Amino acid sequence: MSSEHDQHEASMKLPSRMEMSRRQFLTYTLGGATAYMAAGAILPMVRFAVDPILQHKGEGTSVKVAEISKITNEPQEFTFELKQQDGWYLSNASLIAWIRKDEQGKIYALSPICKHLGCTVGWNSDKQYPDEYHCPCHGAHYDKEGKNLAVAPKPLDEYVVKEDQGWVYLGDIIPNTRVK
Repeated sequence: MSSEHDQHEASMKLPSRMEMSRRQFLTYTLGGATAYMAAGAILPMVRFAVDPILQHKGEGTSVKVAEISKITNEPQEFTFELKQQDGWYLSNASLIAWIRKDEQGKIYALSPICKHLGCTVGWNSDKQYPDEYHCPCHGAHYDKEGKNLAVAPKPLDEYVVKEDQGWVYLGDIIPNTRVK
């Protein structure tokens, strides 16, 4: 009887090494294959979303817009082109600036985009408001320096202006610094 008991105990002993069941093997194999396929689908999407953020941004470039000799105390509309890159798409944007000299002779340029709802303002375009920028969409108007007089919540933005070798160069658009 003891030999039967010893055989039964020997069969109940755990094996010395861990063996993997078929179910565990299939679970690990299918889980790994699924993770590999999911990573193959997700990684390109993550790269597409993150890559433009990681691209090196160059310094703001200035664009030659007008000769200094043509700038007067009266605002003048100047159109210029700017190369812009949206993600991987490079295009030329046609922009407008209202440029004039102030009382001290310093040149500044205002953006024509109304701060109310983004329409384009014009100088002296409404006889009811002479010598002012006027927005045709909702009646906002601004003085010569871009100060908001009605409807719009903020003054017109301005361009960074640089003068070099008889030319006016315009850079980034910044909040208006002339209006208090």
